[in-house]
Amino acid sequence: MAKLVDEGNRVVNVAFSAAEQSVLPHLPRDILRREFASANAALGLKPEDTIILDFEVRHFPQLRQRILDAMLDLARRFQPDIVFLPSAHDTHQDHAVIAQEGFRAFKRTSMLGYEIPWNNLEFRTSGFFVLTQGQLERKVESIGCYASQEHRSYASPSFIRSLAITRGTQIGSDYAEAFDVIRWVNR
Repeated sequence: MAKLVDEGNRVVNVAFSAAEQSVLPHLPRDILRREFASANAALGLKPEDTIILDFEVRHFPQLRQRILDAMLDLARRFQPDIVFLPSAHDTHQDHAVIAQEGFRAFKRTSMLGYEIPWNNLEFRTSGFFVLTQGQLERKVESIGCYASQEHRSYASPSFIRSLAITRGTQIGSDYAEAFDVIRWVNR
């Protein structure tokens, strides 16, 4: 997202849940809402381009049609050139619904599946975005805004940097992010 912002693109980030039911008991229930806003600001997104919908975490399969309707509304409202979705091989039930319904809602749009290594059974690295060190550091800063998740190993700066180095090595660059090309539409 930092790269796209740096290139002058409008980037809209939509979270389908604030996962309030999953927040640790000692934290405020709205902690993820605040962290989401801070994380997006660190990437350079405008506050009006950070949207949190109110679907209940871990119930996305039962809410599939309402999620699809929300996505169709987002497609009409923003008419995106490219959409980033969880990988089609993501094992998290909510991520899987977003990937499936996202394909339906945005099928006439370029779509890339993003990598969540701890959730992916497999991942096809068929598309890459080269990152500058500054863009990588903004990603690290952005993920660091999620203090409620700092206990998770995949939120560590060393993991984020090492994955970017690994993906960069695959294409002869210092740093990169890999994506699964779900559909590419060149207009």
